[in-house]
Amino acid sequence: MVTPVDVGLVLVGLLLAFVGAALSVYAVTLAGFLVGAGTGYVFAPSLLGVVGAEGLVATAGIVVVVGLVGAFLAYAGLSFAVMGIGGIVGAFIARFAVAPIYVAGTWETAAVTVVGLVVGALFGLIATKLTLVFTSGFIGSAFATRSLTLAEFQAAQETLSIEPLIFDMLSPLFLAVFVLGVLFQVGLFRFGYVTKLVGIVPGARRWTAGEDKSGS
Repeated sequence: MVTPVDVGLVLVGLLLAFVGAALSVYAVTLAGFLVGAGTGYVFAPSLLGVVGAEGLVATAGIVVVVGLVGAFLAYAGLSFAVMGIGGIVGAFIARFAVAPIYVAGTWETAAVTVVGLVVGALFGLIATKLTLVFTSGFIGSAFATRSLTLAEFQAAQETLSIEPLIFDMLSPLFLAVFVLGVLFQVGLFRFGYVTKLVGIVPGARRWTAGEDKSGS
């Protein structure tokens, strides 16, 4: 059964996948909210146990509050937020890459995942705009293709593990949306449509090639 939450996540995913980097401040803030809300949802039972509360309303409250905290931190520290999002995506990709080789929980898995996190964060530091294009396309495609749904977050909540969130990144549908989204976003920058979008949407801003430390 498709719920309004499912539809909302797909629409948000499409927005991030195809125009995320063009509206950088909004995309990073939205990504920060999604990361915060997902984290809040996974750890909600533990937090509620500490304060002695329970129920759907209490869980929803934690999800919204942590999501808003994530959104605020992302908005307040845009460049650092891109580093953090780059690190998260890098860790996910690294974990997926070693899944067929190492069993979850081994030190090899942990080591490779940490390396992926560090590489993703460093890439976000030296190539901000490219990282934003890649990560917004990646996160957006994951939600748009329902590679990540509420069910996966529920499983992660029950196990307190990121393993249920590691989806098949070689899925043809995911790859198609991801590649099309990234190419579309690159085209927006290359052909000057970003400037028009920024002019239309109040408060939007972007990193130009000069502002990107990589010069790309």
